[in-house]
Amino acid sequence: MRIITGYLLILLLIPAFIAVVILTYTEAGNAVSFSDTLDEKIDLSETKLSHTSLILASNDEVITEIYRPMNRSYAAGHEIPDFIKNVFIISEDRNFEKHPGFDLPAIGRALAINIHSDDIEQGASTITQQLARNQHLTHHKSYNRKLSEVLYAYQLEKSFSKAEILEQYLNAIYFHNNAYGIKAAADLYFKKAPAKLSEAEQTFLAAIPNNPSYYDPIKYFERTKKRQERLIDQLAQHGKIKSEAAEKLKKEPITLKVDSRKNLNPDYSSYALHELRELISEQENINNTNDLTARIEELLRSGVTIHTNLDIEMQKRTVQAVAAHLPEAKIQGAATVINHETGQIVAISGGKGYQSGDFNRAYQAFRQPGSSIKPLLVYAPYFERFDANRDSQINAGPLCIKGYCPKNYGGSTYGVVTLERAFINSYNTPAVRILQQVGVDEAFGDLKAFDFGKVTEQDRVLAAAVGGFTTGTSPLEMTSAYTVFSNKGLFLKPRAISKVTGYNGEVLYKWNDEPVQVWNPSTAEKVRSLLQKTVTSGTARKVAGAGPDAGGKTGTTNDFKDFWFIGFNGPLTAGVWVGKDQPESMENINHQSPHLLIWRDIVKK
Repeated sequence: MRIITGYLLILLLIPAFIAVVILTYTEAGNAVSFSDTLDEKIDLSETKLSHTSLILASNDEVITEIYRPMNRSYAAGHEIPDFIKNVFIISEDRNFEKHPGFDLPAIGRALAINIHSDDIEQGASTITQQLARNQHLTHHKSYNRKLSEVLYAYQLEKSFSKAEILEQYLNAIYFHNNAYGIKAAADLYFKKAPAKLSEAEQTFLAAIPNNPSYYDPIKYFERTKKRQERLIDQLAQHGKIKSEAAEKLKKEPITLKVDSRKNLNPDYSSYALHELRELISEQENINNTNDLTARIEELLRSGVTIHTNLDIEMQKRTVQAVAAHLPEAKIQGAATVINHETGQIVAISGGKGYQSGDFNRAYQAFRQPGSSIKPLLVYAPYFERFDANRDSQINAGPLCIKGYCPKNYGGSTYGVVTLERAFINSYNTPAVRILQQVGVDEAFGDLKAFDFGKVTEQDRVLAAAVGGFTTGTSPLEMTSAYTVFSNKGLFLKPRAISKVTGYNGEVLYKWNDEPVQVWNPSTAEKVRSLLQKTVTSGTARKVAGAGPDAGGKTGTTNDFKDFWFIGFNGPLTAGVWVGKDQPESMENINHQSPHLLIWRDIVKK
């Protein structure tokens, strides 16, 4: 009885609504039309639709799809074939071109069925009403929602053309398996754009939204195929296709091509999303963590495209090199590769066997840098302030300063040596003497340009000359800083993101970094030549096969807990770290020099 009463009320309300829509009323000096009231009360700019965001490599290949929470990609009207538009009109709303948003005869037919079943079996919703429900309302079955649906549908018809409504509808409806809209469905099930679908494939997809879980093409292919054939028969019955063509369409094989969601380079994508937070925070001046997270989620739901500098082939080489030279289960590694000529981060390995969501060692692991810090904190500041060159001499003998007594590797002692010899053999006592001569604060002042995230005031001690930091540095930070030696002392912070665009293609965000002249070109060139000499004659001879102009610096921390190598070859600067997540000695593999072999395999020509 409640169902009957509800529909009787709807029958009474609908004619009254139509009368109000058609007729306008006025009162002296205070006239407000019903249409104006709807304009005021119903906001069509607010929708519930979300879109799939994408991360692209430098060649525009999609490497990651981000669903927040829906997989939806918008297809403009001209991208959607007319054939599938006709399928939906015939199957869902044959009076679509004529009605004002709702269809009274259809409501009457649905009322008769529902009264007979004593339940809300059919809702008689037009395409416009379904669009209103998907974009602005809910799917909860109630009379209040049904009336709201009618009002929203009327407002949609008043605001948009029939073609625009149909376009929005085909981008809103659900095709199951997290695919919303015809573009996402075509890609998910057939790996095609909508315009490339055959007519048989189009009708197959059109069979799903009527009852997405029941017509799930992956679980219940035959159900979906039978409904597709019924839709084809309807097209023939209404003269949209000939009966011969209908029989041919029904016999055409349907082959699904369903893959899992794309996440091809999780190491790199992980960092790109991290960098996105930094980009949004800087450009929108959002400092509160919760506010920033909410803003990022809002953007990802809006269907942005994150364009990155990823070089897919270089990424493969980097990931493979890390895996190939770290056979022991507990030993991990990370690598970053930067094109120092363009300032682009082109490859990142977050660790051996890295999976999406893992701890990304390339930018999240902060470890003692060992002697790899010497070019940045010791030698470049020294060359910048003193008239010295590679042949200048320095004392490499024993040293104690206020109880701090550093040792050279193996406890060896040396007399007076050239700066070149001290550098390429990574002697420690000369490095501490040089830092003392430069001044700890002066040298750390130079490091500010590189924005080391975990370097603090507590690190401003002489022990820092040999990598003794409170927390340490990350592989990405070290690699970024080393680009200064290949750019004549100029530092431009390397980036993974080139730009972020909206789903209409408009540029939303782009880095506006300004380069900083950290050291004079002559200083950078002196250090660069020492880095090259380290490869040909010093501690990095195992990478000499990478190329005649390669250069870099090794770093090994106390008890062999960390192995580093950062250097350049051609347009690339790459950094490699090897260690255990819980620091332990790796002396047993010291002779193998896995960090050098990884680096060589990444950058060799």
